[in-house]
Amino acid sequence: MSFKNILNFFSPKDKTFFPLFEEATNKLTKLSDALHEGVNASKTERENYFKKIDELSESIEKISHKMNIELSKNFITPFDREDIHALMTTIEDVSSNLQEASNRIRMYQVEKITKSIRKITEINLEACQLIMVSVKELKEMSNFKNIFESVKKINKLDRKSDSVFEKAIADIFENETDVKNIIKYKEVLASLDKASDKCKAVARVLEAVAVKHS
Repeated sequence: MSFKNILNFFSPKDKTFFPLFEEATNKLTKLSDALHEGVNASKTERENYFKKIDELSESIEKISHKMNIELSKNFITPFDREDIHALMTTIEDVSSNLQEASNRIRMYQVEKITKSIRKITEINLEACQLIMVSVKELKEMSNFKNIFESVKKINKLDRKSDSVFEKAIADIFENETDVKNIIKYKEVLASLDKASDKCKAVARVLEAVAVKHS
């Protein structure tokens, strides 16, 4: 057993931060699933999904606020304080951008949901699921191989999102004649692709923590 593993064995089990991370990533996965389901639902059904997204996003904001309070109160943390803050902040960023995408679909009254929008919501859902699994793996502070594998997959998903986004934008400017529609689709797609970028940012923090403790 390595010296780090010995230290982890004798360290008190965290009962504050990981439960908050697990709650946040669970809600993030539900949020991304609601968005994916929403863009695949009929126009009349979408509002129910969007309301759920708003509620979940607000819950994640509250968890982030609670995390900051706990950081100010607790001297002992399961890993570096700056990494805890960075991880929670990037998780909240993913949530904010997914909510922004749903808000833009609602605000711009986007009727036809394109294949590219559906595809990027699917990519984001998969990335959020990987984030949730990685946070659970991180809790044990032992098997970091799975975290590194998830990080690779999230990075690959981000590249896939970029590719779908770029092709979709090119298609819009080539085939769409209505300026209003160009703006609508460009804004929705940009929010979704930015959410993928933020998933990659979460993966970067997870990787940094894993490297420090492996």
